[in-house]
Amino acid sequence: MASARNHAQAGTSVPVAFATSTVSRRFVPAESSALLTPPEVSAKAITADFDRRPIRDLLKHLAADPDAAMEYLFARLFAAHPVMRALFPHGMTQTRAAVFGELAGIIAGLDDQERTEQVLARLAVDHRKFGVRDKHYEPFFDAVFATAEHAAGPAWTREMATAWRSALDWFGSVMAAAAADDADEQPAWWTGEIVQHDRRTETVAVLTIRPDRPLSYVAGQYVQVQTLRWPRIWRSYSIANAPRANGLLDIHVRAVPGGMVSTALVSHCATGDIVLLGAARGQMRVRDDPARDLVCVAGGTGLAPLKAITEAVVGAAGQGKRRGITLYAGVRRSSDLYDLRDLETLRLAYPSLTVIPVAEHEVGFAGRVGQLPDVVWTHESFRDCDVYIAGPVGLISRTVQVLSRRVPADRVHHDPIEALRLARRPPRLDDRSRPAASPASP
Repeated sequence: MASARNHAQAGTSVPVAFATSTVSRRFVPAESSALLTPPEVSAKAITADFDRRPIRDLLKHLAADPDAAMEYLFARLFAAHPVMRALFPHGMTQTRAAVFGELAGIIAGLDDQERTEQVLARLAVDHRKFGVRDKHYEPFFDAVFATAEHAAGPAWTREMATAWRSALDWFGSVMAAAAADDADEQPAWWTGEIVQHDRRTETVAVLTIRPDRPLSYVAGQYVQVQTLRWPRIWRSYSIANAPRANGLLDIHVRAVPGGMVSTALVSHCATGDIVLLGAARGQMRVRDDPARDLVCVAGGTGLAPLKAITEAVVGAAGQGKRRGITLYAGVRRSSDLYDLRDLETLRLAYPSLTVIPVAEHEVGFAGRVGQLPDVVWTHESFRDCDVYIAGPVGLISRTVQVLSRRVPADRVHHDPIEALRLARRPPRLDDRSRPAASPASP
């Protein structure tokens, strides 16, 4: 894929796709991630050779009142650098909580340098779509330094100041390098056109989107989506198909009460509308082992990544033994089974696929009735099987617990529980004992 340098028009930060779009002028002024030029990495050599102890010691001061600490941090940042405000959403509650969670997690794990570098690199790459560039790291970390000094109060020492400054310089250097490397591989975000909007139920829609440039992913991954209606607010949706030659991708969206992006995608978007897409993320992917069958457990729109995985296995099947796939599609009521027609088409093309619809409460339902984990527990045999689970956090947790007596842990696959929990319920600043595990979204 071409470097992001080649995607901006000469003399402007507006990407070509937006320059020709009818909504470009409404997106770009509010969305600073239109700046696609890669960060300039400082030539200054910065190492991780600093004293961790004064930094960890100060965490208890920050955690004593994280709300006040984060309000102070962003007040300092925006007062000294008003232009930085454009990088953040209007409502800052979720952002303050996410930033505190990430900062606390990084400080707590400083002794593991490799893992810390991985976390910082992930943050840098994920924040490219918000328009964060190399020049933004210094003012942000200056505000973090000022916040640390403020939180310590009389306990602040020269030793603390030296350790914090060295650590923050190192954080910035790692993030700048990671962002620059990523910019050489892919753009900060993609412009996507909705080419089909299929309202399957009152609350569920299947959207087919055409990215303006190739968007690489593997079955089981997700992308973050931003709508015109809510600038600078991104939400994650699993891609519901294996990679296609034409580049089109599907997402399954359920509108939830209070869900700004999901409601916009289901009820206020239509064919021809434009959305923004982040890079593909996620670790759940099918293992390339033709000797192992699959049991897929999908709750609600958790069907999306498992449908993609199923398509990938079907597409990779050769003329020899075909991998058996059993797909459990669980819902509350049979009327919530929004994708049975597509699944039936897939089953007819691949006889080794068995689709089992499950409804929690339904009289006279042709499928299985009961709680999805309990139904899956009765699966005839898990021998030589990998189990993939997607859906609500509670469903995943209970299914893992139920199957722990029948399936080895290394054969059960799902996205990390904590990341899923945070994606569905934004962290609060009073969640002090649980540092965030997903990217902090400005």
